Amino acid sequence: MVDIREVPESDIDRALELAYLVFHDRPEKEVREKHHALLASCDRIGAYDGTVLAGFMAAHDFRLSVPGADLPCPGLTFVGVAPTHRRRGVLTGLMDEMLRRTADAGSPLAALWASEAAIYGRFGYGSATTGVTIEIDSTRPLALRIDPDPRPLRLVDPEEAVAVIGPFHEAARAGRAGRPTRSEQRWAEEWLAEQDEEDEELSPPRIIVLGEADRPIAGYVLYRTKPDDGGGAGRTRVPGLVRVDELEADTPAVAAALWECVASLDLTGRVRAWGRPVDDPLLHFAADRDQVRVTAQFPALWLRLVDVHAALTRRSWAAPVEVVLEVHDVRMPANAGRFRLEAGPGGATYEHADSAADLALDVRELAACYLGGTRVGELVAAGLVREHTPGAAAALDAALRTAVLPHTSDEF
Repeated sequence: MVDIREVPESDIDRALELAYLVFHDRPEKEVREKHHALLASCDRIGAYDGTVLAGFMAAHDFRLSVPGADLPCPGLTFVGVAPTHRRRGVLTGLMDEMLRRTADAGSPLAALWASEAAIYGRFGYGSATTGVTIEIDSTRPLALRIDPDPRPLRLVDPEEAVAVIGPFHEAARAGRAGRPTRSEQRWAEEWLAEQDEEDEELSPPRIIVLGEADRPIAGYVLYRTKPDDGGGAGRTRVPGLVRVDELEADTPAVAAALWECVASLDLTGRVRAWGRPVDDPLLHFAADRDQVRVTAQFPALWLRLVDVHAALTRRSWAAPVEVVLEVHDVRMPANAGRFRLEAGPGGATYEHADSAADLALDVRELAACYLGGTRVGELVAAGLVREHTPGAAAALDAALRTAVLPHTSDEF
């Protein structure tokens, strides 16, 4: 029987050793120190078998953009169980304790990135956003169907970047659901670190902004580069790479100017942007879709509705809807039951109902649809949601709809 309890700061190094064991990693001293500092700022829960730390879980103190609101939402990270203690309920104990703490703190949501997608559905998490990888053949000029914004571009020193692009990022966060807050620590250690943690061949971060020097910026791109490998000795030459880590723009023309800029960098021949939104405007204003291709699509942010009532009544709604939902939640019984949702542009109510259900679904499916990134109708067609009243799924989809799809590239 393991004991689930708080992990003191003195045990952070033990927690890191467990994480490196589980994820088959052995980072350098500098990365270990970064991980230690990160965990020192997190809520930490451990599973102790006597004096042995057999399981661990941490949570960032985030807020998450949802339609019309910004809600507290812990971000789970460093989740792991020792190989000697698998299939003994350790992860379940950790998850239940984290959900209890989240509810006690008044946070209606929790989120994570899944290292293994098959694990977290049973704890009520649903895949709420989708990312794509976009690749551009930049051996020739980027062909566009719109005119790029003609205002000047300028480089920003990474040490000044947070002050320059941070406010723009925060404003952009409000315009698209699914995006967590970013502390100065996360900016410094995740986005603007001198050396990329996963690829030491990449350059330090480069930041280009668009706009007059004495005016607020209209957009930015954050990228790293890798030189041409030269080929030789029977090897195929691989052209230099531009890896776009983030691109934010307040108009399509600004986005076009930034994409054109990174696609025209000397000594490079390819641009790769991981974790872009499925509805990225580049995919429409690119003139040649053989030049601009989606090479991967994947589940990104996984969401858990910890307090369904608070989550549904604190977001905005695009259209009127009145449906009775029969919600199943084996881990948090307070969410389970039959409830009448009445929602629209003026707000929402969510109360117990005695009448027959229009839709029956598990809390993980409700979480997947909550930000507007997954249609309820798709889950009905997949057999994961039962529609008892014809048209109920379409009505709920119309109410959940957002102008742009939810998205985040903030992996944690």
